Amino acid sequence: MTLPLMTRLLLGTALIAPALAGAQAQAADADLQQRGDAALDRVIVTAGPLGRRYVDEMIQPVSVLHGSELERRMAGSLGEMLDGLPGVTNADFGPGVGRPVIRGQQGSRVMVLDDGLPVADVSGEGVDHAVAVDSRGASQIEVFRGPTTLMFGSGAAGGVINVRSKRFLPTLAPSPFLEVDASYSPNGDDRQIDLSGEVQLSETFALRASGGLRRANDFSINGFQEDGQTEGFEGRLQNSSIESSQASLTGIMSDDWGFAALSLSYWDTDYGIPEVFDPMRIRGDGSDEYERVTADYVRADFRSEINQPLPGVSLARLSAAWTRYEQDETEFEFSRTDGSFEDSEIEATFENREFEARADLLHDPVAGWEGVIGLQYTNRDFFADDPRGADRGFYVRPNLTRTFAAYVIEERRFGPAVVELGARIERIHSSSDPVIASRVPGVTLADGSFLPQPEQIDDINTTALSLSASTIIDVGPDHHARFGLTRAERAPSPEQRYAFGRHSAAGTWELGDPDLKSETYLNFEASWERHTGPLRYDLTAYYNRADNFIFLTSEDDGTGNPVFVNDIGNRAGEGAAAGCLPGDGGLCRLRNQFVTYEQGDAHFYGVELGGSWEAVEGDVPLTFHFVADYVRGSLRDGGDLPRISPWRYGLGASTRLGDLTLRADYLRINAQNRVATAESATDGYNLVSLDASYDLPFDDVNASVYLKGRNLLDEAGRRHTSFFKDDAPIIGRAFYVGVRARFGGV
Repeated sequence: MTLPLMTRLLLGTALIAPALAGAQAQAADADLQQRGDAALDRVIVTAGPLGRRYVDEMIQPVSVLHGSELERRMAGSLGEMLDGLPGVTNADFGPGVGRPVIRGQQGSRVMVLDDGLPVADVSGEGVDHAVAVDSRGASQIEVFRGPTTLMFGSGAAGGVINVRSKRFLPTLAPSPFLEVDASYSPNGDDRQIDLSGEVQLSETFALRASGGLRRANDFSINGFQEDGQTEGFEGRLQNSSIESSQASLTGIMSDDWGFAALSLSYWDTDYGIPEVFDPMRIRGDGSDEYERVTADYVRADFRSEINQPLPGVSLARLSAAWTRYEQDETEFEFSRTDGSFEDSEIEATFENREFEARADLLHDPVAGWEGVIGLQYTNRDFFADDPRGADRGFYVRPNLTRTFAAYVIEERRFGPAVVELGARIERIHSSSDPVIASRVPGVTLADGSFLPQPEQIDDINTTALSLSASTIIDVGPDHHARFGLTRAERAPSPEQRYAFGRHSAAGTWELGDPDLKSETYLNFEASWERHTGPLRYDLTAYYNRADNFIFLTSEDDGTGNPVFVNDIGNRAGEGAAAGCLPGDGGLCRLRNQFVTYEQGDAHFYGVELGGSWEAVEGDVPLTFHFVADYVRGSLRDGGDLPRISPWRYGLGASTRLGDLTLRADYLRINAQNRVATAESATDGYNLVSLDASYDLPFDDVNASVYLKGRNLLDEAGRRHTSFFKDDAPIIGRAFYVGVRARFGGV
């Protein structure tokens, strides 16, 4: 599709929307006056382009977790917390890694924000890498489904997740307070505690602090760990233990002019990559080693909002963050004679230094249009290496990426319709270090040709342009209709361009391509929402056409299974992998799945439904909850894309008996038989959960105890979205008992 045609479509959407809504203008205005604010959903979204808005005012589909629903979903990883929301699934790599998937897209296409600015980790393309955000310390989580590139950049082509903490809330507590949330689960001996508090040092200045710990041993599962395994260890997810911690300290000044806050935070984690560990070969083909990942970051954040800073400007938002992120992947080796520990060595080291700053100006209405003008700058210095020797190199060469962007988003009301138009342009400059004397000279491709590893790659400059037009229409007092059309461009990530070698903890040998083109998305979606009354729901349908879509694919070895290579990329019968003798080490072991970044024209389409029905009101209310989603992702010239979420549906019910709140949920995850080359299918499974919470009768303390039951049917399901699905199922039946309390703050 050419740009002129795209422009005509965008303008057409903007012009047609008011016309469609005009006939209902007078009736809708009267209904709005009658219903008043009490009928509106009072949940406020903070990451929207035009400042704080109620959920039902947002033009783009958004799910918000807050209050009791956020507490109910609180879990050890972000992906686990969001799994089950309409259009959102979890691509885990064991319990230590939970990476969200939105509408079948994951990795660097789903941007995770920490209080409005991106999380500066290495989880974008590393399937075994944890998302470095303190999701358990969140006060609210906002999930934007679909392209959100205008505000946040090309990395938001699939969606945005904003984890909002308590650090930058502009309202100061009237008195000091302390909040605590502690829980325990016998499955994995999983212990978690989170603390947060505030003390006001003056009428306009306060200090806020938070901290948290998690400690867990190996988790229990139902059956064997590997798909198809019939002997050996059973009932335990080996090497799935987790240790993590976080802390932050924030100073905030808040007054009538606005607020300004400076925060320092620290986060670390140590988790295992689950695999069948059997050094003495009791089973016969177990591993005599396992991998663990340790990572940490130190981050400094600044946030400020200034009211009426200039004539014609209603609000200025300023934000910046600097992060130093480091990660090691360590291999632990054991004796095949007696199973004793022998040695450990770091096989991979990651470092990421990232600085991001943005400034937004919200202007007063001009000819009925109000909006935001913004600038954004990012500097990302990425380094990855195998520290065992200078000649080893690593699968991603060191690189530096700088991005500068400008954007404008404007909206105007036409009767019952609000129309939003937006544009963003960004310039991305990427440069990489030379790779000299690497022990990986090159790799043999599927067609038998040999691809040498280039010593030097030229600098790459990319310009990405995104445009959007959308509308939300009041249809009577109870309903909204939404329509949106977005053209978004996404530059390939550095990992997709510069990968060339083994990624040890992920068990892959990855091949990127410096000549990858930018992806172009044309996304159309329509929603119908009922936001008042006993029955509330949101139904969305979308179609996303992607040109030059980049995906990680495996090569078929001729039997339907993926090709495996040794540590330097040799196939079976080739180079160091041929004629192996005992003791030759890793160069003889074909332990790395060979995967390449490829491009093709693709499309994604699907539907999402979420809502609730208050069937009974009164002292013992009864509310039913329902959710369903379906996404289809495939190449337009034929063939399925890998790791696409299967369709799901779920039902739940909740009630309250005095101080006791109860909820039960059922979620059906269906089989996924539409698979890519050398990808295995997954069976369907059922998830049943139970939540109970009891408010304790204390006058001076707001406290409650709770019980959570997860996977009550003890299913051994495998997530199709996970690169790791054949190696590990979901954890088995688990119960969590905990307590929450708030002292002071009134």
